[in-house]
Amino acid sequence: MIRIVIFASGSGTNAENIIKHFSGNERAKVTLVLTNNKDAGVLKRAKELNIPSKIFSKTHLNSEEFLHFLKKEADFIVLAGFLLKIPERIIEEFPYRIINIHPALLPKYGGKGMYGMYVHKAVVENKEPFTGITIHYVNERYDEGAIIFQEKVALTSNDTPEDVARKIHQLEQKNFPKIIEKVLFIK
Repeated sequence: MIRIVIFASGSGTNAENIIKHFSGNERAKVTLVLTNNKDAGVLKRAKELNIPSKIFSKTHLNSEEFLHFLKKEADFIVLAGFLLKIPERIIEEFPYRIINIHPALLPKYGGKGMYGMYVHKAVVENKEPFTGITIHYVNERYDEGAIIFQEKVALTSNDTPEDVARKIHQLEQKNFPKIIEKVLFIK
């Protein structure tokens, strides 16, 4: 059984969707949710779905102790709205076993500080005709890992950042769990 550990910093809708997708799967299962935000909605969602969760600090993320903990608990790591940079030592221990979802078509609108509504506002301000999601492997630089999957969605000139957020959320919910499953079982 492949043990999936989800890192999330926010509300946890993607984490919930992934947990439900792998519920009952005999080959892979979400076994733990980790967050750096004690007020993250993902904590409530994990509890409701009977998935253990832990809160950690940025300092702890960079510790040897945390690395050892991950090596014992995780086979595969999914970043689902996680806002901290993953330390290189973790990436080295989990080569091509950490993936992230980004709310834009990378390489556009990626990098430090480009997440959530910041991305959607930039897309609208630049009058982009379309946007989308990118699922990619995590490397030592924000949003620069090898791309696994992208899907785009058309925008209108009347779309607000909130409209873009809704369209992106639909793409995330539809695709993220399926792509995780493909990555896990095609390797």
